[in-house]
Parts: sequence; structure tokens; C-alpha cells
Amino acid sequence: MEHMPQTPEVYDFRQYDRIWQRVAPNLEPYPGMAAQPAAPAQPAASARSEASAIPAAPALTVLPAAPEAPAVPVPAGPDASLPGAEQNPCCMGTEAEEMLEVITGYIEAALSDRRYLLALTRQAPSWARKPLRDMAAELQDQARRLMAAHYLITGRRYRPSVSAERIYAGRWCPALRERYHAAACSGFNYARSAEDTMDPCLTKLFEEMSKQSYAHAETLMGLLQRSLQNA
Repeated sequence: MEHMPQTPEVYDFRQYDRIWQRVAPNLEPYPGMAAQPAAPAQPAASARSEASAIPAAPALTVLPAAPEAPAVPVPAGPDASLPGAEQNPCCMGTEAEEMLEVITGYIEAALSDRRYLLALTRQAPSWARKPLRDMAAELQDQARRLMAAHYLITGRRYRPSVSAERIYAGRWCPALRERYHAAACSGFNYARSAEDTMDPCLTKLFEEMSKQSYAHAETLMGLLQRSLQNA
């Protein structure tokens, strides 16, 4: 009985596809040919009849790995077009640098006035303590806003001086008179600095602090007025 020749198996080109993906993922294994969907399985008889017509698969030549493509620079995000991303922004930029000494002076003055108000609170009548504490908190907020402006201009954090000096406020009415003049002068100085600077954001900040300082002066005048009436 003669031995039947072995029928070659149907060649599956998807095996080559997987090899190409590992060896040279940037190259096309079959240039000019579009990927075709796998044909449905045929009956065994037709598969054997068609297998004889399929030529032997050519030997696979492994190509050297393709050189890696150069890295493509990633374009800058949308924030790069914002004015704040410029080297010299329109606010808190070069124009504001001329006011740095003024800003640091205001920081120290606000913190000093806050310490005096807290010292005055300890000897104030009960009805006057809350307004004094509120003003002290607002002065601390002024200092923080000014330190934020300093950082926006320079990129450096300002470290205010810390005083361990014990403050003696003195007698109640003379102390209120002194604090009134300090608040009113702060309002005047902030207003003058708002006119002197060419930076629009710094102008707005100084104007807000000027109004707040004048409001402190009005509050202190009201405390003094009530104190003099009760004397």
C-alpha cells in the first residue's frame, strides 16, 4: 500500500504579521496590500483540494530593527499663550518692581499696628474689644496680601521681622488717639502709592487697603467718641 504524500497545511499569514510586529513595527510586511479579514473555515475536503494550489511559503527574512523615530517635541499647552506666562506680565511685573521697598515697608507697618491693637485690646473696655480684634485681623490680612504681591513680583518669599518686644499701649484715650492717626496716615500713604505706581493691579491693591485703613480710622474715632462720653 502506497503512502499518501502529506498534504501541506494552509499557511496562516497572521503568524508573519505577529513576527513583523515584534521585529519591525514601523514597516509594512506586505507593501501595497490592505489587510484582509480572515476567510471563514472551509470544509476539510475543499481545504485539501485547495492546499495543493498554494505555493510553499517563502523563507522569512528577519530585517534589522528600524531606527527609532526622533522624538517629536510636544507643543506647549494652551496656558503658554496666557499673559501671565510672559517674562514681563502686564501685572506685578517690571512696573511693580519699583515699589518693592514700599511694599515691604507696608508689610512691617501693618504687622506692627496689629501688635499695638492686640496690646490695646487687653486693657480695653469689654464693648471695645471685638472691634479692636477685628481690625487686628484685617491688618494681618493686609500683610499677607502684600507678601503675596511681593512674591508675584520677585518669585521670592518675604520674611517679615519678628518682634519680641512687649508693647505698652498706655492710657486708653491717648492710645486710641495714637491709633487713629496711625490708621489715617496709612490710608493716606496707600492712596498716594496707588497714584505713584504704573502697575494697574498694584494700584487696585493699594486703593483697597487705603479704604480699609480709613475705615479703621473711623472705627477708632467712634471708640474714642464713646469713651469720652463715658468719662
